[in-house]
Amino acid sequence: MTTIAFIGGGNMASAIIGGLLKSGRAPGDILVLEPNADQRSRLQRELQVITLEAPGSVLQRAATVVWAIKPQNFKAAAEASLPHIDKALQFSVMAGIRSDDMARALGTERIVRSMPNTPALIGQGIAGLYARPAVTALERKEVERMLAPTGRTLWVNAEHDLDAVTALSGSGPAYVFYFVEAMMDAAVEMGLSAEQGKTLALATFQGASALAQASPETPAVLRERVTSKGGTTYAALTSMEGSGVKPAIVKALKAAQRRAAELGDEFGR
Repeated sequence: MTTIAFIGGGNMASAIIGGLLKSGRAPGDILVLEPNADQRSRLQRELQVITLEAPGSVLQRAATVVWAIKPQNFKAAAEASLPHIDKALQFSVMAGIRSDDMARALGTERIVRSMPNTPALIGQGIAGLYARPAVTALERKEVERMLAPTGRTLWVNAEHDLDAVTALSGSGPAYVFYFVEAMMDAAVEMGLSAEQGKTLALATFQGASALAQASPETPAVLRERVTSKGGTTYAALTSMEGSGVKPAIVKALKAAQRRAAELGDEFGR
């Protein structure tokens, strides 16, 4: 099998690596460049992959390079690694670094950008993907295979659409956790324990999501089917509408989209 090199060995890199190993990839086919000694030790101990403290000629073995570092560290890391990775497909899970800026720094047009989310850590993520025109159909399939163990993938045709993906699914798990927090607070105020509230809230999110996935109906139709006028659900949703919950959610996601675009501007300077 071809070698995959990771620049950075944090949580998202570890999630992808773990998926690769579970799907049959040999640890010896995976290189991880990680300056932090404790993190290198963890990767060696838990995943048995090859780790590097600094860029070296061994990186030339990589057919794909996965950029999984903090965006503010990209330019320095790219400059140091470039002599060894110029022939590889470049795949980024960094937020805020646009492919134009990567192309200038790396001297290649073969770049795929991704916006994954944290449920990838348990194989339940979804990643938005954008490929520059120079990326072949075969390389796109290779990226899909690499990410398959972490969850689902969704290609977008325009790179700026990744800002919307960031707002929806990249940041989305935090919105779910926020709503669960609110449901737990309400549970306590209504006489249940916080743990009971958590159990009920998480099971409800899981079940409702599974139902929406399985049903051909829209979420709006599914909502209407459990909302009898004058009933308990109607009372709750009427309260939410009165408080402007839906427009507040739309406004929040647009704020996240704008911030994603701003980060691209900042890191592209």
